[in-house]
Amino acid sequence: MSLSVNEIRVRLIGALNAMPACAEELRELDAALGDGDLGVTVKAGSLAASDAIAKLPPDAALGDVLIATGKAFSTANPSTFGALAGGGLLAAAKTVAGRQEAGRAEAVAIGRAAAARIAERGKTQLGDKTVLDALVPSLDTLEAFAPDSGDERALLDAMIGTADQQVRATAALQSKKGRAAWVQERSIGHADPGATAWLRFLEAWRG
Repeated sequence: MSLSVNEIRVRLIGALNAMPACAEELRELDAALGDGDLGVTVKAGSLAASDAIAKLPPDAALGDVLIATGKAFSTANPSTFGALAGGGLLAAAKTVAGRQEAGRAEAVAIGRAAAARIAERGKTQLGDKTVLDALVPSLDTLEAFAPDSGDERALLDAMIGTADQQVRATAALQSKKGRAAWVQERSIGHADPGATAWLRFLEAWRG
């Protein structure tokens, strides 16, 4: 279940181009907890990243793809989420520098490195009601999936199921980070927008 860097580029461009469809949903979720800019951040960042990937040379390695994605996403519409996601991708790029293909092990390494950088830069952890609350559990599902399974669809379905469950669980939590923390108890009852964005990306990647 390994993909070449060119296959990853095509899949990633397709997923990123699909993300603007959830911009309004993310704006509404973010408006309930913060300043409502996440929809704009995800839409602008995704389209900029897609364009940056398309402009890379044919022989670009996977690390180059992640670097281009991270830089484009973080600068398209400067925001905390953009900076954290971009920084996470830059950290992840180091785990696959020079590689021309990636399988489950590389995907786990990419995800873990990105999550660790987001946690470090955002000074956050599981349970703080952030993107990590969906990202980390879905990576746990990815890592626990049968190593010899070649059924990518089943794997993605399992990751999406985990992420969806965790997004729903964030609604019961009180936000502890960012602008969302300012509304205190009023943040309870609303799913975390960052976690939702990760869920929507997984769905877009699955197609």
